[in-house]
Amino acid sequence: MEQPWWQRLARLSLRLRGWKLVGKLPPTRKYLIVGAFHTTNWDFPIALAIMGGLGIRPRWIGKDSLFRGAMGGVMHRLGGIPVVRGARRNFVAQVVDLYNRSHKLVIAIAPEGTRRFVDHWKTGFYYIALGAKIPIAFGFADYPRRVCGVGGYFTPSGDPDADLDVLRAFYADKVGKFPHQQGTIRFLPRKRASG
Repeated sequence: MEQPWWQRLARLSLRLRGWKLVGKLPPTRKYLIVGAFHTTNWDFPIALAIMGGLGIRPRWIGKDSLFRGAMGGVMHRLGGIPVVRGARRNFVAQVVDLYNRSHKLVIAIAPEGTRRFVDHWKTGFYYIALGAKIPIAFGFADYPRRVCGVGGYFTPSGDPDADLDVLRAFYADKVGKFPHQQGTIRFLPRKRASG
């Protein structure tokens, strides 16, 4: 089957920039892509090209400030879903509900939540995948090797420590554009309810 024009264009744009695209996607219509490591603004157009090149309709989570002003409409048309960082608005439950209501949905999330170094990943992607009962795919752009794409997937078990080991094993040899800004693959301990 011939690829649509936008998929061919995405593949060409990566090839012209010296990237090799690889893809091992889950055999399902619904999954979540973790995009790591997020160390530069250039990760965004590369991520869109990766998804387009693999035939995925891009959907991604981004900070709400990206959706303001003149660029807001463009960001929505590019598949963006805004999130208010730092606000407790039951975002995970909303995205789980979106997956449950959708016949086909792939969303990409940068678990570091920023381009700067952080000592832990945010947990939202993990609990979205658990709640929606969907696989997590390994999205990456390995800058030194100029290889990018989706390098496999797994279904989270509900044991965060074991599942983080799976993520660490995959990303162990992946390097972002600015390695000193790569976040540490760990979660903060969950707060226990008082009382």
